[in-house]
Amino acid sequence: MAKVEVKELLEAGVHFGHLTRKWNPNMAPYIYMERNGIHVINLYKTVAKLEESKEALKKIAASGRKILFVATKKQAKDIVAEKVANVNMPYITERWPGGMLTNFVTIRKAVKKMASIDRMKKDGTFNTLSKKERLQVDRLRAKLEKNLGSIADMTRLPGALFVVDTMREHIAVKEAQKLNIPIFAMVDTNSDPRDVDYLIPANDDASKSINIIMSEVTDAIAEGLADRKSEKQADKEGNDEPKKAKKESKKVESAPKSETDDNNDSSDDLTKVEGIGPKAAEALVKAGIASYSDLAKADPENVKEILTEASSRMAHLDPTSWPKQAQMAADGKWDELKEWQDSVKGGVEE
Repeated sequence: MAKVEVKELLEAGVHFGHLTRKWNPNMAPYIYMERNGIHVINLYKTVAKLEESKEALKKIAASGRKILFVATKKQAKDIVAEKVANVNMPYITERWPGGMLTNFVTIRKAVKKMASIDRMKKDGTFNTLSKKERLQVDRLRAKLEKNLGSIADMTRLPGALFVVDTMREHIAVKEAQKLNIPIFAMVDTNSDPRDVDYLIPANDDASKSINIIMSEVTDAIAEGLADRKSEKQADKEGNDEPKKAKKESKKVESAPKSETDDNNDSSDDLTKVEGIGPKAAEALVKAGIASYSDLAKADPENVKEILTEASSRMAHLDPTSWPKQAQMAADGKWDELKEWQDSVKGGVEE
């Protein structure tokens, strides 16, 4: 995965922030200086945060989870739609449908309605309707396609949310927070970085800036998908050695240095448990909960304490169902686990 150069970001205008009077003080660590009443973003920190985000997104894509992109502002919508469609990920570039995540079951019904209209046209039922009814159905189909067509293949809650401009997409951010879905975002100097798990300090208004960041992000996702495809191919051919070596390599790369150097115990990908993001998984591994078996035996209250001590941003996570999910994963009951995850919201049982 090639590392982006500061010079490239500079040429794309990624460093231009907002007017100093519109700034959010929490962005101070990512601001280099002020010039002519405008804040200048520290591009060295942008590169570091971008690489961190790319690594996490690559891992999520490799796990088979979908990443939902949200960008409804005029400058970003066409760029996001083009880039994200290339990696077959869902995206929202029109109005954010309220309850898109928190009321996902209803949204899925609307998508199924779109599919039922298509079936009507194929089996001839559509032609039996009156001219007025056909016109109404066509209008409904066009409206659904415009707002939800890009998420038609998203059959379950996404593994992560990527947002361009958190202030504009604040409803999407709030919904993701409520469901413990990791949030990645391009954050300008007027936004609050505390709202997201992985921020990329960058100009979120200029088309060139959005284009270069989206290119880097989607390239990382494409690599993750390629890794997943090669692993599946290795399984199909019955060759487990390359997969095992690759899995061990990933463990070494993703584990904290202290864990890599001092602890040779095997670990599992805890992010496959609904509700656990990359940062939560890292905190659990540091606390000695590195496998599905460890998590299955863990007390949810102790898990919550570990997460809260690691970061106040994870204090809202609800680990009640994690041991149950981990036990299914440890037993290799992946179909049963997926069915359970699809039936609940964000891994939290009602």
